[in-house]
Amino acid sequence: MSRCATVSRSLDEPVSGTAATATTWLLLEQPGPWGAKALTSSHLDPALGRALEAAAQGTGVRVALIRRPGRHADPGMPAPRRVYAAHVVPGNVWLHGATTRDPEQLLGLDFAALGAGDHRSFDAALGGRPHTDGPLALVCTNGKRDRCCALLGRPLAAELAASGVRGVWEVTHLGGHRFSPTVLVLPYGYAYGRAEAHAVKEVLHGVREGRIVVEGCRGNSAWERPGQAAELAVRRAAGEYAADVLSVVRTDGGAPRWEVTVAHVDGRHWRVTVAQGASLPPRPESCGAPLGSPARMDVVQVRELRATALAS
Repeated sequence: MSRCATVSRSLDEPVSGTAATATTWLLLEQPGPWGAKALTSSHLDPALGRALEAAAQGTGVRVALIRRPGRHADPGMPAPRRVYAAHVVPGNVWLHGATTRDPEQLLGLDFAALGAGDHRSFDAALGGRPHTDGPLALVCTNGKRDRCCALLGRPLAAELAASGVRGVWEVTHLGGHRFSPTVLVLPYGYAYGRAEAHAVKEVLHGVREGRIVVEGCRGNSAWERPGQAAELAVRRAAGEYAADVLSVVRTDGGAPRWEVTVAHVDGRHWRVTVAQGASLPPRPESCGAPLGSPARMDVVQVRELRATALAS
């Protein structure tokens, strides 16, 4: 049986507008094996995993487990583990890190505040500080979720780490198995599909310069899928690749057609028409799944608005 990523690539399925959505990412280091639903099927206490899922529900926070690339024997706990929180909404982007010997400390976080971009509870509960050691590259490698993530993601993470790239972690789930290897780059929150090592290095170099690479980009997790596609379309149309300058400020309509307004910090605005289409011919959305027609975000039109249009 063909792997879902192989089929998607052969059909040249577009990746724009397919990123997972989250305004804030909360990442907990958890060595050892991961099950399909890693928060409750790993060596993390499943009761804690369920409590974290419940605490994050509806807050905009997405909780994921991370581990260093390489072999995944659990060295035993407790041990100092890295914890990261990253808010990815433009205008208030930040990445803070901490260490903990007791992951239950995460239950003391104010998840609603984290989702809204307030890092004070993270800093207070965990001794968090701004992460100043460069961007993070999170490579999805959870083979229990989808075999493509292990077969394609783990070699990518290992290659990046072996070549000296800093900030590389394996992560439990980024969605879109058929776009494996998938990578999320923090602090700005842009996800990438069908990633190769040289491309990830270019993305990380761009982030260090405050620049977003749009090739292979699935979108910014801060926005819903129509907004992800619209923002990337504006970047291409305007030749604007600076990070943290574009925001989705309004979305009108609903499936299968949206009018998305994208704003620049310099005052310019664009209106982007995004239509939901069906990916044909049918293909599996993940390995072992039945054939389906995944929704795709097609940008129909991008037009810059004049001040008079904004006032109307």
